[in-house]
Amino acid sequence: MKLRPLLKLLPALAIGTAWFGTTHAWAADAFPSKPIKILVGFSPGGSNDMVARLIGPKLAEGLGQQVLIDNRPGAGGNIAASAMLAAPADGHTLLMCTTGTLSIQPHVLKSMPFDSEKDIVPVTQVVNAPYMLLVNSNLPVKSVKELIAYARQKPGEINFASSGTATGGHLAGEMLKSRAGIDIVHVAYKGTGQAMTDLIAGQVSMIFDQPVSSMQYARSGKLRALAVASPRRLPAFPDIPTVAEAGVPDFDPVTWAGICAPKNTPTAVVERIQREVAKVLAMPEIAKRLIADGLEPVGSTPEQFRAFLAADKRKWGRVVKDADVKAE
Repeated sequence: MKLRPLLKLLPALAIGTAWFGTTHAWAADAFPSKPIKILVGFSPGGSNDMVARLIGPKLAEGLGQQVLIDNRPGAGGNIAASAMLAAPADGHTLLMCTTGTLSIQPHVLKSMPFDSEKDIVPVTQVVNAPYMLLVNSNLPVKSVKELIAYARQKPGEINFASSGTATGGHLAGEMLKSRAGIDIVHVAYKGTGQAMTDLIAGQVSMIFDQPVSSMQYARSGKLRALAVASPRRLPAFPDIPTVAEAGVPDFDPVTWAGICAPKNTPTAVVERIQREVAKVLAMPEIAKRLIADGLEPVGSTPEQFRAFLAADKRKWGRVVKDADVKAE
């Protein structure tokens, strides 16, 4: 290419670059121009809803706009995700994205209503949400080692509850079954409420559930907490060991919750939301409340969250394949 034509292009390129930079800055400066809506794919009262409602008011203060929590339960979070994707990609409609929606369902559903990698922009991981392993208080075991030994003595007789097939709690049980080499039977419920009722009554033997909704039963003696399904002990429950401490290798069925946006959301807007969420999670009163509920505040960058999602999706994909889990 001759030098003279190239020189003629330089002013236009400079103008285009300046325009892009101005547009990029404008997107951040103009946002938010109206209330922010965070869609939650589950009913009020669950851990994802609790986290969203906890950070919402402080996030509103940082953004200078009201933050509304909108519950859209159903289809494992896909109804809420689809509603977000139907909204303008301007940062004013966000999703409380979860393990089940982005990391598990793509492996078990024949057809997803969206591409979890191409259609959704990771903004920030809000929390890690480790499971607690709880058993019926009359089950004659007081540790994971005793539970494994008991299950080996009674193959096929020990059952574990979950809030549904292909949920994190179900796959945590399948992971224990595989890693410990025991034969335990899955019993799927339509939600955690009935599963917990039957566990307390002794209709089922054990469950993997979030501490925020289950520790009340352990503290009252209605259930026995054996371990946390996390690489390390939780600060709120320092006396409860990890499953790995019982000698079960590679046991890390940790779930999470994060903030996601639709594709084509301006980068500057995504970065602004991430910064504000991270500030909220760093507030002592917010961090203290999350930790007390057995959750781990994160606040990662969009790049870190994207890398985490890729690894997490591979992890759960292996569990789904090994257990041959199919959607009902």
